[in-house]
Formats: sequence, C-alpha cells, structure tokens
Amino acid sequence: MTISSDTQLADAIRDAKGPLRVQGGGTRPIGTSGPGEVLSTSGLSGITLYDPGALTIVVKAGTPVDEVTATLAEQGQRLAFEPMDHRALLGTAGTPTIGGVVAGNISGPRRIAVGACRDFLLGVTFVDGTGTLIKNGGRVMKNVTGYDLVKLMCGSYGTLGVLTEVALKVLPIAASETTLTIKGLDTATAVKAMSAALGSPFDVTGVAHEGTDTLFRIEGFADSVAYRTAELTKRLAPFGAAEPVTDSAIRWAAICDVTTLASAPGDIWRISVKPTDAPGVLDRLGQPPHLLDWGGGLIWACVPPGTDVRTALGAGYATCLRGTGHGPAFPPEPAPLAAITQGLRDRFDPRGILNPGLMT
Repeated sequence: MTISSDTQLADAIRDAKGPLRVQGGGTRPIGTSGPGEVLSTSGLSGITLYDPGALTIVVKAGTPVDEVTATLAEQGQRLAFEPMDHRALLGTAGTPTIGGVVAGNISGPRRIAVGACRDFLLGVTFVDGTGTLIKNGGRVMKNVTGYDLVKLMCGSYGTLGVLTEVALKVLPIAASETTLTIKGLDTATAVKAMSAALGSPFDVTGVAHEGTDTLFRIEGFADSVAYRTAELTKRLAPFGAAEPVTDSAIRWAAICDVTTLASAPGDIWRISVKPTDAPGVLDRLGQPPHLLDWGGGLIWACVPPGTDVRTALGAGYATCLRGTGHGPAFPPEPAPLAAITQGLRDRFDPRGILNPGLMT
C-alpha cells in the first residue's frame, strides 16, 4: 500500500489487522523481513517549507534525498551530516528518501565535525501504532515542546511510528575543500594519525582509512583551508608525507557510500567502537576487507557469510547490513535497556504491528 496523505496513513494503521512493514524508498532492507503488508511512504513527497535565511527546510518523508539536495544546492546549502546512499553496498534499487534517512539516523563522514542526522532534526510529524497523528518539535532551531520525541524517532527504524514530515537544520556548502592522504600506513598507525588530526586545532571534517590510503579532509573559506592544510601537513609529518588529492569530493562520496566494499563477496557489518579498539577488532576478525571512518570509530567490514562479528568484538556495537545466518541484524540490548525499549514500544505501538521484530 502506498500512502499519499497523513489521514490515509492514520486510517491504514488504525484499521490494520496484522503486521505492517514500513518502507520508504526500499534502498535499505536491513534485518529479517517477516510477514506483513508493505506500507510505503513514497507517496508522501514534496518540500513544504524552505527558508534559506533561517537555515531550515521542512520535507515530507517520502521525498527523494536527491530532490532535497538539489534544492539546497541552488541556495548554496546542504545536509551537513552527509547521508549515505546504501544502494551500491546492498545491491538495492529504489530511491533514498529523507524519511528513511531520519528513521535510520543515517550520517556520513562529516558526523565527527558537525554531528549526526538527529542533531539536525528540528521537528517530526508521525503516526504511531494506534493510528494517532503526532507532531513534536518545530521548524526553528529554538523550540521547547515538552518530551523530545524528535530524537526518539530518529534511529527507531519505523518501529515506534511512521514519519510523514521532518524539519531539518541545514548549513552552507563550504567554499573550499582539500583532502590530504598518507599512503602505506598499517591500521594501528593510521588510527594514531587520524587521532592526531582529530586532536589538532585545524577542524578536520573527515578522517578515514581506505585500502592503503589514510585521508584527512579540511573545509571552509579558501584562505583558512590553505593555512590549516599547511599546518596539518606539519602535524602529520611523523606518520609520513601528507599529499593533497585531486578528487577530494569523489573520494569522500565513495567513503560515505562504502563503494569499495560493494563488490566484495561476504557479509557487510557496520561496527562502532572506540577508535583505539579498531585495530584489535580487525585482527580478531582476520583482517577482512574493511574501511575505517570517523577516525577509526566506525568499521565497515566484509566477512565470510554467516560470521557473527560480535563474538570478536568485545565492547562496541555491530549491525549486519548485508548477509544472514549470524543471528539478529541489530545487537541484543542489555536487560535494563531492553526493558526501556519494550516500554516505549508498548506505549507507541501497543499492538506490535510496526516493523515487528526488526530491531529485536
């Protein structure tokens, strides 16, 4: 069923006789999909408000991300949290939607500098599991409206409610961008170099280790970028010669979408750890094909089919995005947190019909 209005969505959920599988553009089929009628929000499309001067945009949940990006670019602005496009990595078709980005809290390499999707989310409109239309937050950066359901909905993957509209803060596109790379570092040394960059005063907006390259991105006004690039080059000298790349934007788009692992055979895992733990985790996994983002705090790894990387993880958070036979896609929660989560689901979806079993 494709939904085209808030009222239709509320009626569909209220009248549902069984489980519903909430779907936006269909580009991110994470987890085991159980029985249930597909409820598509792709018909909820369009930008309802855009105020460049206030740095805010209000968008219906089914609006393609490309449409939002193009509209913002006309005014020299962007979604600063750099949402990932999963299609290449997961081998899916469809069109990424802004509602799907918010539902998954999808955030790219720039998260280390500016924050995640949820940090830019100002307001949401959604329908809960009882068919009730709820609005929370606002359309400006300063608003106080009681319980912060905005943050709660971001990253809930449609298990608490179905988004119909989101309000987001946007930022200007940087006037200039430079990326430095050091070649040939092993994982442990690369993490040390990335930590040195992140601990510097030079405001790096991306630090990643891909293949034999360790990359460092600096953005801003041209003069400032030139100065900070020169100073960061000096700071990184103990780790090797840092040279500028000629295709900075292309390289970071590939890192954001993890395209280097797209054709690698095996299961794809997204692992969040302390950066200093990354080398040890990769050693225990046998050094599989991987990419490090967020200074080593985010590991993308391609492992043999059926491997449950959680047995090698120790501390951290691992989600399987591609593959089966390893248990649940999302990691089990500790008992106290699981109790809170269940309490929220009982309140927002008492019948348990919204994406049942997806995150448990």
